[in-house]
Amino acid sequence: MKYDFDTVVSRYSTGSVKYDSQEANDMPGDVLPMWVADMDFPAPEEIREKMKSLCDFGIYGYTMITDEYFEAVKGWMSDRFNWQVRRQWLVTTPGIVFALATAVKAFTQPGDGVLIQQPVYYPFTNVIKDNDRVVVNSGLRYEDNRYVIDFDDLERRLADDKVKLMIICSPHNPVGRVWTKDELEKIGKLCIRYNVKMVSDEIHSDFVYGDHRHVPLATVSEDIRENCVVCTAPSKTFNLAGLQVSNIFIPNREMRHAFKNEMNKTGLMGVNMMGLCACEAAYQWGGPWLDQLKIYLQDNIKFLKDYIKTKMPLIKVTETEGTYLVWMDLRALNLGHEGKVDQKTFIVNNAKLWLDSGTIFGKGGEGFERINVACPRAVLKEALARLEKAYIDMIGN
Repeated sequence: MKYDFDTVVSRYSTGSVKYDSQEANDMPGDVLPMWVADMDFPAPEEIREKMKSLCDFGIYGYTMITDEYFEAVKGWMSDRFNWQVRRQWLVTTPGIVFALATAVKAFTQPGDGVLIQQPVYYPFTNVIKDNDRVVVNSGLRYEDNRYVIDFDDLERRLADDKVKLMIICSPHNPVGRVWTKDELEKIGKLCIRYNVKMVSDEIHSDFVYGDHRHVPLATVSEDIRENCVVCTAPSKTFNLAGLQVSNIFIPNREMRHAFKNEMNKTGLMGVNMMGLCACEAAYQWGGPWLDQLKIYLQDNIKFLKDYIKTKMPLIKVTETEGTYLVWMDLRALNLGHEGKVDQKTFIVNNAKLWLDSGTIFGKGGEGFERINVACPRAVLKEALARLEKAYIDMIGN
């Protein structure tokens, strides 16, 4: 491989949320962080060189979206997803969570219902509750080590007059599903039938494996395109989360106007120029790096699955179709019962790992843990060895 994903780069004492916030999160200092969804790999050299040239220029004034920037974004969406985006659709924001909160305020009123599919990325719940809207959950069903949509339940909940917006996670975090075009079309048709607008968080769209294919929601049909907001970003793909830039596509003019009007109320006057610089470089030159990274991540996922199946068979690993986040089912360990320690104690104190507990992802997450495998193989091996030791200490050989 041309690119090095094996070298371990220490991120301690760099102000990293992932590595330096143990005390703030009530975690012991000796846990191995495998939680928040950023990677332990340096961004591609081409991005870093482009940012260095901007630093050397020395003037960091107000920055607008250039033709070159849009062409880079447009080319990426076309090449990777066969999606022909238009410039007037594009709204840049400091992040997708910001965009989700803006959409909630733009398309609903206090007291309205916003539908999500738990277990799901927990900021979905936060931006709904924090803006005085009501969380409506149409929970995913866990069947044969894989999650599916309960369309009967989804329709019943969408039919409630208080539901005005649905937030879709595509690919789904944390359960790793990559929704098919047929599934997205069923969701879209139901939302149109019940006059419910859609926002699709597609931040993990570049991490899809095997025969699975990411389908941007706006490409499913013209009717669905005119009823949705699609949220994208280079941050997960190229490890740029701290640069705070996302590309939000809103084809419908009225929806775009409402979204931008709500965003203007925040006083936001633009996004980070370094973020724009990095995004443009990533989409121009980052493809080969990403293609090799995906091979490495697939091998990490396979290594984890094989290791757990062989050495910790009571733990089940959900099929990971997309993302670099693996969803593990610990329910067969019966933690917290029959004199056993609870799940948090088992993971944090016994295994000395910092994972994301399934409970934070809402109903249906109880008994699960999310682990981030976007790290050098040596780090993943250390994490699994720690988990295995705690497992053996608890149940024996």
